[in-house]
Amino acid sequence: MKKIVLNLDINDAKEKQKAMKVVSSLPGIDSIGIDVNEKKMTVVGSVDPVSLVMKLRKSRHTDILSVGPAKDEEEKEEEEAIEVEVKEEKQEEEAKKEVPDDDQQMAAVELVNPYKIYYNPYDAAQFYYVQSAQDNPNFCTIL
Repeated sequence: MKKIVLNLDINDAKEKQKAMKVVSSLPGIDSIGIDVNEKKMTVVGSVDPVSLVMKLRKSRHTDILSVGPAKDEEEKEEEEAIEVEVKEEKQEEEAKKEVPDDDQQMAAVELVNPYKIYYNPYDAAQFYYVQSAQDNPNFCTIL
């Protein structure tokens, strides 16, 4: 598995989509990533870098920045473990945040209560009478 970083001449999302389509047609690609701001494409897989660049150069200017081994699975697992720990810490911090007092909740309820006077949920109900061909044989139906 190789990690190939390319410099592409892309300016907008449409050109990005075209480049992704060209690259995704090659066999042996595991993942593709494009950063439009830095104009870089990262391809991970067992694809030949020369054939990749030749395909892309048919439609836009392309340069190879680096070719190297992809990250090992152990490194990925370590990164995922670190991400999980960070998420757990954030959840603990959110749980520690103070819950609003009852006085604040009551004040919010009092602000909303005057509007309940004008709201009648039964006014919104609409009733329809539907006739069937059995009840009225002259009733027009379009099938």
